[in-house]
Amino acid sequence: MQDRRHYALAVRVPHVNAGTWPDRASDRFASLVRTDRADGCRIALLGMPDDTGVRLNGGRVGAKDGPTAFRAALSRLGAATPGGFSWPGVFDAGDVPPAGDDLDLTHRRVTEAAGALIDAGLLPVGVGGGHDLTFAFARAAAERAEGLNGVSFDPHLDVRERPGSGMPMRALIERCGVGRVDLFGFSPIVNTEEHAAWFAAHGGHVQERAELRTVLVHGDSPLFVTFDLDVIDMAHAPGVSAMNPAGWSAVEAAAAVREVGRCPRVACFDIMELNPVTDEGGRTARLAAWLFLEFLRGVAEREP
Repeated sequence: MQDRRHYALAVRVPHVNAGTWPDRASDRFASLVRTDRADGCRIALLGMPDDTGVRLNGGRVGAKDGPTAFRAALSRLGAATPGGFSWPGVFDAGDVPPAGDDLDLTHRRVTEAAGALIDAGLLPVGVGGGHDLTFAFARAAAERAEGLNGVSFDPHLDVRERPGSGMPMRALIERCGVGRVDLFGFSPIVNTEEHAAWFAAHGGHVQERAELRTVLVHGDSPLFVTFDLDVIDMAHAPGVSAMNPAGWSAVEAAAAVREVGRCPRVACFDIMELNPVTDEGGRTARLAAWLFLEFLRGVAEREP
């Protein structure tokens, strides 16, 4: 079998296969994305094509194909030369292949790949895939950034004890020393009283959308930021593992992600639970790609 691994800035990115891109028109943003080397790039895209955790959690499977759907949507979005700003350089590091039913091994592969990108001086942006992969992805930042805290966009607390897509916040707090997680988009309807109590007792804070800027600006600790697409209303995002009948609008989501991009404390960012199997007309994939571009726009707007 052909060896499809490749390298960033002469630093090996382990366990990574090349991502799948359709033809990229020269006038679109995607034509700027590098897939060979990361020279001159600021951002690294990492696909996490696994939904084992979703299956274990009883969700709708299909998010394993999220990274491929994301790239296909991104190939058709965004001007290569937008008005008013310039895109930060993006390197597509590829996809981390899952290890079948061995969720722990899949997680270790994701952590090692994300860590290699951080060590190369890149800001990793993950696309998945089950939300449990956020634990593995952010763990790489926690191993390198003392005092890592988190911001999560999700109607769910994700503090389950058992392995699966409902585990990442608990695992990051208990295993990686994350001290605080600010949650936006919380719905008490889909969370148990026990989980809400655990979250509050272990550094969790449920926030209103209007508090996002305050959370991002105040403090000096590094942050992992995770955006579960099921925080968005199912009218805009049907292609997720657990549809939300009363979620955020696409406009609210885009504004929030742009604010995240502006924040220099962000050590890693991911967009999770994209499920093309249930994505009518591919509109959730298109929205996920749009959110990525909004994040890049925010990065471009950071103070020097």
